[in-house]
Amino acid sequence: QVQLVESGGGLVQPGGSLRLSCAASGRIFSIDATGWYRQAPGNERELVASITGTGGINYAEAVKGRFTISRDNAKNTVYLQMNSLKPEDTAVYYCMSNLKTWSWAALRTYWGQGTQVTVSS
Repeated sequence: QVQLVESGGGLVQPGGSLRLSCAASGRIFSIDATGWYRQAPGNERELVASITGTGGINYAEAVKGRFTISRDNAKNTVYLQMNSLKPEDTAVYYCMSNLKTWSWAALRTYWGQGTQVTVSS
């Protein structure tokens, strides 16, 4: 019933910018934490940036000062603005949300399908 759909990935030169979007649809009562993860070939999925249910923001050290996470609660959408991109940012980026489908339900984790970001030099 709940789907997270990412968009905005693509090919960009080093130093360029991309903005990723992730829109949640379906039966959603409330969204707690949300964030972006990435996974490069041969590597484990790692946290890039997240927003807690109370609005706290966390970034991986590798992206601090370059990436900005934000969300539009009215649209159930989370964004990742990526600036000054580096080749090492190349990965599949996944959005994640911890949300409730009903007020009495427990929080559950939902993942997007992933969007490829390639930074080429």
